[in-house]
Amino acid sequence: MNLFGRLFTFLVILFFWGCSPDSPENLHTGFFDDRIEDQIILEQRLLGMHEPEVYREHLYQLTLEPHIAGTPESERVIRYLGDVMSAAGLTVDNYDYDVYLAQPGEVEIEIITPEQITLPNRERIYEEDPYTADERLLHGWNAYSGSGEVTAEVVYANYGRKEDFKKLQEMGVSVEGKIVIARYGGNFRGFKAMYAEQHDAVGLIMYIDPANGGFSQGDVYPNGRFADDSAIQRGSLLTLDYYGDPLTPFEPSLPLDGDVQVDRLDPSEVDFHTIPVAPVGYGAANEILSRMDGDTVPADWQGGFEYDYALTGGSGLTVRLMVDQPFENQRITNVIGTIEGSEFPDEWIILGSHHDAWSHGATDPNSGTAMLLTLAESLGELVREGYRPKRSIMIGHWDAEEFMLIGSSEWVEHLYDELQASAILYLNADMSVTGPNFRASSSPSLKKPILDAAKSVMHPVTGQNLFHYWAEQTETNPPVPGNLGGGSDHVPFYMHAGIPSAAVAISGWVPIYHTSFDTFHYYETFIDEHFHYGPALADVYGLVALRFANADILPYDIESYAKDIILHFEGLSDRDSKSYMKAFDSEILRDLENQVNQYLNLRDTYLAEFSSNGAAPLDEINRLLIGLERNFLHEDGLPFSKWLRSLYAAPDPYSGYASWMFPSYMYAIEEQFNADDFSELHAVHEYAIGNLISDMRQINTRLSTMITD
Repeated sequence: MNLFGRLFTFLVILFFWGCSPDSPENLHTGFFDDRIEDQIILEQRLLGMHEPEVYREHLYQLTLEPHIAGTPESERVIRYLGDVMSAAGLTVDNYDYDVYLAQPGEVEIEIITPEQITLPNRERIYEEDPYTADERLLHGWNAYSGSGEVTAEVVYANYGRKEDFKKLQEMGVSVEGKIVIARYGGNFRGFKAMYAEQHDAVGLIMYIDPANGGFSQGDVYPNGRFADDSAIQRGSLLTLDYYGDPLTPFEPSLPLDGDVQVDRLDPSEVDFHTIPVAPVGYGAANEILSRMDGDTVPADWQGGFEYDYALTGGSGLTVRLMVDQPFENQRITNVIGTIEGSEFPDEWIILGSHHDAWSHGATDPNSGTAMLLTLAESLGELVREGYRPKRSIMIGHWDAEEFMLIGSSEWVEHLYDELQASAILYLNADMSVTGPNFRASSSPSLKKPILDAAKSVMHPVTGQNLFHYWAEQTETNPPVPGNLGGGSDHVPFYMHAGIPSAAVAISGWVPIYHTSFDTFHYYETFIDEHFHYGPALADVYGLVALRFANADILPYDIESYAKDIILHFEGLSDRDSKSYMKAFDSEILRDLENQVNQYLNLRDTYLAEFSSNGAAPLDEINRLLIGLERNFLHEDGLPFSKWLRSLYAAPDPYSGYASWMFPSYMYAIEEQFNADDFSELHAVHEYAIGNLISDMRQINTRLSTMITD
């Protein structure tokens, strides 16, 4: 190597060790010292490969047409995904499933009295955005609505949360026999329908309020990024206690014409919503809200219209809501591209995003889908240059996510045993490239790897690395990834199969979410006219993947696991007004902390004292590390969902999106379980954490023996 080459390598290594020669930081946990230089050079090659033009072209191709799952337009996207990854040199496999999907059907909403007004349920067409004129764009609808026709008075229920319906009861307002109108936000839309149904409403209308992304926030589309009065948020309503195909819980919905047949539930056995539900724009909602003349709403229920919102419309205001929504089995397809590992092909790093959309889907999901295609091409180029990862890297594109995580859930159920044995991590890229702000939520074991990758990637606008940019935008310093809740494809991996997972994004607010305005034109005009955020995020995903693929000891953040578990138990004790948590054996937590501290010392000592050539095989240690998260899987599931098996994390069962840590305890506190129930929970959780400690002891014993031999 000439002088220039040696100088370049030195500068690259300085950058990856913390960007400062005065305070070097090792961003390559789990590598022998003599392998770090080669890894850094490989990573620097990757970071120079992601081009805005490539990302732009993928996003353009993916968003040419509306592509709802199960449609011919979706089939074109599926072919494109496979063609791109095949051309890049990845091995591509398609996984087909026949699943029970709702169809758009028909929706009609009109005011009957005091005057008859038919309310629009399609977005406007704008000359500035030719995509809005696509004849395949559909009316506003919510998948898995009940079908029926009702005419009734109306009640305003704020966000339609559990606490909102409780507040209505406290104020003496009944929704029985009424049509509820509620604004989007605060919880998953399906829970709005569930609570309306539980309180005997006969229908539900939802809308984007001006205060939640409309004119109150700024200029509306097409002059600004905010929703105009015709923008309609579509979306699924499923609130089953399992995810995936509604007819095949716990089993993959294999093709009906395939060799293997799966028992399917009769639709009558599934707890679908029964009341008609439909979304409208706030222009249509205004026609209803402005005619309501009941008592004024509480101050925090007031939306963005200038008049005072009312709780009820009274007998003089009646609305007709008609939904005719058929369901049918349709073929969906997951597309998986794989670069097989050279040494450990049966150890999998999985990156994924869904590919179906309610309309053109420029932000949701295809900003993330295009990013993963950009990364797939770069990894393929590295392979052509002679590089092979030690472990396999898989890039998955899931179908029918928008209907309730169906494609990913079916794949996880289909390959459950293989994933239990092989999956190292899952990174989810749904709607992940929507603005300048770097963000992440993850299981504890991926927190440091994500932060380390963020320190190695430059923000495309500010010139800082992403970590420093993030630190300036958050109150916590250093920034800390959040906890995963619900709402996207990490749920089956993390909360059903126990695979460490994360959602990593470079993001911003998208007020036209799930509307017909989620187009390439909107993206180019209001999200990223230079298309440079996608390549930056591809850098982050690529670094995390390559570091796990090549590390000698898998670089899980075991330290954060111990800290977070202790922190969450402290939080549970604070919430437990009856002090049932005191009976938990806290010595187990101290034992866990000691084992983790011992592991960190032994790992670092071993990697520092030995070279990659003279070291004993680390296969057994890595297999134990892969299985650590699985210790939190409980075969009987959680009290509120047998399908959700992780004792550690789950979506909040009252809102659908928020994160619950140690969810069985959270549910027990919320539902006021008794002392005996808490005693049973303690036994289950002590057993799980005890198994985690046992695995840590095995790892430590093995490392200690390897150091002393």
